[in-house]
Amino acid sequence: MAEIGIGLIGTGFMGQAHALAFGAVAPIFEPPVRPRLELVADLDPAAAERTRQRHGFARATADWRTLVEDPRVGLVSVTSPNALHKEMALAAIAAGKHVYCEKPLALTAADASQLADAAEAAGVCTLVGYNYLRSPAIAYARRLVERGELGRPTCFRAIFDEDYMADPDIPHSWRVTRAQAGSGALGDMASHVVSLARFLVGGISAVAGQLGTAIRERPMPATGSGREERAQKVAVDRSHMAPVENEDLAQALLRFSCGAAGYLGSSRIAWGRKNGLDLELYGTGGALRFTQERFNELQLFRPSDHLDDNGFRTVLTGPAHPPFGRFTPAVGHGLGFNDLKVIEVAHLLAAIAGETPAFPDFREGAAIEAVCEAIERSHEQQGWVAVAPA
Repeated sequence: MAEIGIGLIGTGFMGQAHALAFGAVAPIFEPPVRPRLELVADLDPAAAERTRQRHGFARATADWRTLVEDPRVGLVSVTSPNALHKEMALAAIAAGKHVYCEKPLALTAADASQLADAAEAAGVCTLVGYNYLRSPAIAYARRLVERGELGRPTCFRAIFDEDYMADPDIPHSWRVTRAQAGSGALGDMASHVVSLARFLVGGISAVAGQLGTAIRERPMPATGSGREERAQKVAVDRSHMAPVENEDLAQALLRFSCGAAGYLGSSRIAWGRKNGLDLELYGTGGALRFTQERFNELQLFRPSDHLDDNGFRTVLTGPAHPPFGRFTPAVGHGLGFNDLKVIEVAHLLAAIAGETPAFPDFREGAAIEAVCEAIERSHEQQGWVAVAPA
């Protein structure tokens, strides 16, 4: 079996998810290209070494450029903070490497489009980590839409709420600065909704957006409080406060190219919501509902002539909903979040082998960024804004 050397940049939450996926994909999917864990990079050399030992990478480094230039690395996995994605991905593309980048692809739509242009010119395979698209239930929902079983789509609504920034004592970090994170709830969470909307309904032609920041300043971390991670509360110094530069809340009305209407909402300060991605899709012939916190289920409605049969029914995912059967042969036994990353990596390896087009690639990532950027412009202009082509 052919092999490809994996270079992982970043060892935080998503870095660990990528490493787990690369380690699990071969026995589960038997991909046409087997990943070889070659090199892991992190600015903190101790963190890089811990990840090397934990997951079995051959080597570790504190210099991501060393990783990108290493001839034994054929696929670069970028899980660094948002502001570094563009530089790292461009360097990997220039070195002729395939690139697997976490979202958002870049801080601006123009930068994302530049990345897509560079990747296409170089002929390398790219993938953006919109892993919620990999749910077997979402794949089934897309098949229902493609087969016309819900009729013509008329309305899409979705929210993505979490509470990882709900506590005002969560410290100031790169996540709340424009230069390092770009947008807030919009880029971090609502972008997932945009990816799902495009996947299930199609292109978005115009938006009307509204953004808001409820917690306008946050305390700086106390000296020696440790490395910041998402959803981590550490010791803070409330005598030193710093402004929050991006939004806690995002909402938008959507117009789809097919004529359907839509709505998205997102909050990173919604107490009690942990992975609160909920969507509804209505068509002229039926409807479906989905919630990520119960992502092994899909709620499906089809009209009936029987008055006693007029509600949503629950579909439990199983082997009939690929690739669920790769993990377990039993209906209703359920997959987990990290399994979505395994599915994502299996798709990427198949794309590298030429068996299928990669999706969402950098071009699709740029299209998602174009929608998010249009929502920001709409908020500034207080009106409907057309979405620019990626």
